[in-house]
Amino acid sequence: MARFQPGAAHFFELAKITFKQAKVAAFGATRRPGISCDKDGNLAALIDSGAPVITIFGKSWDLHVNEIMDNSLEENLKMIRKVWRICWIRPEVMYDAEHFFDGYKANRQYTLDTLEAALDGGTRTLVLCDTNGGSLPCEIEEIIRSVMKHFKDRPGICYGIHTHNDCAMAVANAVNAVHVGATLVQGTINGYGERCGNADLTAIIPILAVKMKKNCMSEDNLKKLLNLSRFVSETANMPPVNSRPFVGKSAFAHKGGVHVSAIMKNPRAYEHMDPVKVGNVRRVLVSEQSGKSNIIYKAEELGVDLGDDAVKQRQIVASIKDLEDDGFEFDAAEGSLKLIMEKLTEQYKSYFDLESFRVVVEKDKEKPCYSHAMIKIRVGKTTEITSAEGDGPVSALDNALRKALSAMYPQINDMHLVDFKVRVIDGSDGTDAKVRVLIESRDTDNIFSTIGVSEDIIEASWQALSDSFQYKLSLEHQTTL
Repeated sequence: MARFQPGAAHFFELAKITFKQAKVAAFGATRRPGISCDKDGNLAALIDSGAPVITIFGKSWDLHVNEIMDNSLEENLKMIRKVWRICWIRPEVMYDAEHFFDGYKANRQYTLDTLEAALDGGTRTLVLCDTNGGSLPCEIEEIIRSVMKHFKDRPGICYGIHTHNDCAMAVANAVNAVHVGATLVQGTINGYGERCGNADLTAIIPILAVKMKKNCMSEDNLKKLLNLSRFVSETANMPPVNSRPFVGKSAFAHKGGVHVSAIMKNPRAYEHMDPVKVGNVRRVLVSEQSGKSNIIYKAEELGVDLGDDAVKQRQIVASIKDLEDDGFEFDAAEGSLKLIMEKLTEQYKSYFDLESFRVVVEKDKEKPCYSHAMIKIRVGKTTEITSAEGDGPVSALDNALRKALSAMYPQINDMHLVDFKVRVIDGSDGTDAKVRVLIESRDTDNIFSTIGVSEDIIEASWQALSDSFQYKLSLEHQTTL
C-alpha cells in the first residue's frame, strides 16, 4: 500500500494543475533490499502521487551500501536496475546518484556500475550528487568529464548536478558542472536546505542566463527573481539575507565616496551587471565613510531636494556623520535617513507628535511578564490618548500607537514588523551603555528600516517605532501627489 504522509498527500494536489513552465516531481528511493518493486510501499506512493515526473535516488558510495544499509554491492545494483519497470508509467523518470562524488573518489568502478544499472533499467537522466557538499569545483569538473567520456558510446544521456553548500561551493560546483556539459541543475530558492543549504537558484539562474548566455529563463521572468526570493523567504518565515548575491538588499549597494562618485559617471565602474535584470535596484549607503557624492545621490533617490547650496550640502554631510558617530547606522536604516534629511532641509512633515507615553511591565512568580502602554499623541489640533497591551513593552507601544492612529490613517493597517534587532554600541559601560534598535517593517509594496539610539532601550525602540510609522505615512503621501 502507498504510504503517504498527510502533508505530502496534500502537496501532490499540485500535480492536477497544468503549469506553463513547471512540473511537479515526486522524489523517493529505490526499492528496499530483499523485496520486489511491486510490493514496495514507497514506490507505490510515488506512482499514486500523480506527479508527471518521478525522481528516484539510489546509493552510489560503497561505504553507504556496506556500512550504513548493511547491504551487498550486487543487491544495491539490482535495486537500482529493476526499479524503472514500475516507474515508467510516467513520461519522465530521473535517477539521482546520491553521494556520487564521494563514491567516485572512493571506488570509481563501482560508482560507474551504479550509473550503468540505472541506464540499463531505462533512465536517460543521471543527476550526479555532491550530497555531503565536500567536493571542489576542480574535482567536479574532472569527474564529470570522466563520466561523460566513459558513457560516450551511449547517446541521449542528460546529465544533471545536485550540490550542497558545506564548503561554500554549491553554486560554483553547479555552474562548473554546466560549464562541462550538465543541462539539469537541482537547487532551492535562497539555498534553503539541511546543514549549510543547497545550491541557491537565485544565484545560479542569473549566472547561467546573464553571464553564460544560457537560454534558461526569459528576460521578463528574470526580472521577477527578487520578488520570488522575498516571497519564499516570507513564506518560510526566514528574514531576507541582505548579502545574498543578485537579490540581496546589499548586492548592488555602494558606501565609499570614491565608489559612489564613480557610479554616478558610469555604473559599470563598480557593478558587474545591471541590477534591473534581476529585479533589484542600485543602492547608495550613507555612513561615516560617506562623502558629498553619497549624500547627493541618496537624497535624489529618496526624493529629498538638497538644493544647489554647496555649503548647505556640506553641513548636511557633517550632521549625518555626527549622528553616525553618536551610534546611528544609516546604511541599515534608510527610512530614518530620509526623515533626517527632510528635517535638515526643512522639508519634514510630521504626521503625529508624541506628547507622552508610559509603559508598565509587571511580573509575579506565577505568571509571565505583563506589559501595558498608555500613549498621548497629537495629530494636528487633535489629541489622542490610548492604551494597549502587548507581549512586551515595545509590542504594547506598537499596539497603542496603531490604536491611536488607525482611525485617521487607516493605511497603517497593512504595515507590519518584519524584524527587531537590539545592539549594544559599547559594552564597556555595562547597563549604562547606549543601545541601537533597528526595526524592519513592510507593507504590500515596500520593505523599510528605521533606527533609534539611546541609553534607554525603550526610548531607542520608540524612536525606531515612531520613524517607521512616519516613513510609512510619508510614502502614502507621495503616492497621492
